[in-house]
Amino acid sequence: MGYQRQSSESTTSERTRAVRRVLWVVLGLNVLVAVAKLGWGLASGSVAMQADGFHSMFDGTSNVIGLFGLALAGRPADRDHPYGHGKYETYASAAIGAMLAVAAYNVGGTAIRELVRGVEPADVTAISFVVMIGTICVNTGVTVFERRAGKRLGSEILIADASHTMSDVYVSLGVILGLVAVRLGYPIADPVIALLVAVSIAFAALQVFRQAGETLSDSVRIPPPAVAAVVCSVPGVLGCHRVRTRGLPTDVYVDLHVQVDGSIPVEAAHAIAETVERAVAEAFPQVLDVIAHVEPYDAYEARQTAEEMDAGLV
Repeated sequence: MGYQRQSSESTTSERTRAVRRVLWVVLGLNVLVAVAKLGWGLASGSVAMQADGFHSMFDGTSNVIGLFGLALAGRPADRDHPYGHGKYETYASAAIGAMLAVAAYNVGGTAIRELVRGVEPADVTAISFVVMIGTICVNTGVTVFERRAGKRLGSEILIADASHTMSDVYVSLGVILGLVAVRLGYPIADPVIALLVAVSIAFAALQVFRQAGETLSDSVRIPPPAVAAVVCSVPGVLGCHRVRTRGLPTDVYVDLHVQVDGSIPVEAAHAIAETVERAVAEAFPQVLDVIAHVEPYDAYEARQTAEEMDAGLV
């Protein structure tokens, strides 16, 4: 017994191609931004601009990781992976989080070294501000585009990478403040701003790790009471408990126990369970697979359901 969407493979393939297209576009823009900031940072001697440029390089690296993870995640289910390869996308998003953590370490380390050994004033010119403002505009556009695509396609990679790119915007804003302070005669502002930016990047890494952890630890994807409400609306269902959901945001697996009159024929109970499985899949578009276990609604089962309802589990 069990219900699985028949069109899931073609839908997943189309989604994978769409996510891949977004990542290729973002990769090209990230490389452009990184070259601009890193090149002028080296030319002007601004440690904050150089750190920002390296951070943008990490953005491009995360895109490559995302494309690799997506290629693995798009493979169909097989004998060794009956639930498919979707979690490879989550592993890739976790790798992006690791890249963020490395970026935070590098930016913070560079800033601290500059503060300890003394600061050499950077050569801040109008070109410095043009480069930074231009890259901020590009990164802001990339963040909005990628986050919207990630939510539309339910892609953890795109959402994680959008957070990565948004952290680059924060970095750039901090760099601009540092450049202004340097022009006003405070050269120490350059490494100080870089250090503060490192904290922002580290926070973004934690957010990405948290999201990936929800999938890898099989956190609840749909509130059990919401699923139980759909199940109990099916004619013939007398109770529902032990509702469990897991998986990716777009590929959710559901299993539950459905209680029916113990005196009805097995065929009738089986038909009710099949109706329940279809009802759950239709009520929640993100559900990929549903398995309903049939139980007789006796005193013991009624007590089980009542206990879960009192605990707020269904």
